[in-house]
Amino acid sequence: MAAALLVGAVAARESCADPAMKPRVDVAAIIRQSVDANNRNWAAAPDYQYLETDRQAGGSETYRVRMLYGSPYRELVAANGRRLPPDRQSDEQRKLQQAIATRKAETPAQHAERVSEYEKGRTRDHILQSQLAKAFDFHFIAQQNLDGRTVYELQATPRADYSPPNRDARVLTGMEGKLWIDVKTDQWVQVQARVIHPVAIVGFLAVVEPGTRFALQYASVGDGIWMPTRFLMKSRARVLYFFSHRDQADETYSDYRPSSR
Repeated sequence: MAAALLVGAVAARESCADPAMKPRVDVAAIIRQSVDANNRNWAAAPDYQYLETDRQAGGSETYRVRMLYGSPYRELVAANGRRLPPDRQSDEQRKLQQAIATRKAETPAQHAERVSEYEKGRTRDHILQSQLAKAFDFHFIAQQNLDGRTVYELQATPRADYSPPNRDARVLTGMEGKLWIDVKTDQWVQVQARVIHPVAIVGFLAVVEPGTRFALQYASVGDGIWMPTRFLMKSRARVLYFFSHRDQADETYSDYRPSSR
């Protein structure tokens, strides 16, 4: 699942009618508490399996994503909103059983290498989330209703003096965005971001260009844990500083269940 900052959809909302009536809020405390909530979500993520639907121009594919011996396994379960026909279901079951056998037969070194690759991605996303309070100045816009929840809407602008701890976090220096944070739970309900100036990433071989936009939406999955429900992205990049590359993503996540790992 992807990871780390975002834009896209703008949900219906009810803003405070009079700016003078804005409630006084401690923005720094809101951000700090929301980061703490996100840390709990991040720690709990491997304990859940879920459905992921990836939409593209040619249709959609839905996967059951579950933990399998230390890293996720994606099993195709539907195409274009319909369950797979019996022959394809059999093929996917065969692939699953093969993956189980392969992972069970791994040497300790092979197992460690596979799990390490998964954890690298999780760590990268976690660093980006935890760096928000350092990378941006947040300003209160309004307290409003979003999808039936009372939320704080905050504007995020990049800090000129921010020093990224690693290459991955450098992307934050070229972004601005908004956060909608649930008043009762301190959880992120929605995050939107856009790239406002080029940022070099991936060992300086690619540049994320202005016009790139991201959005993430979240919802409760129980026990005080929230997980993503939708990810939207439209990206523009230059690879090796010469070739243009455009991409987009529209992913939804649902049916979260405790995973047996």
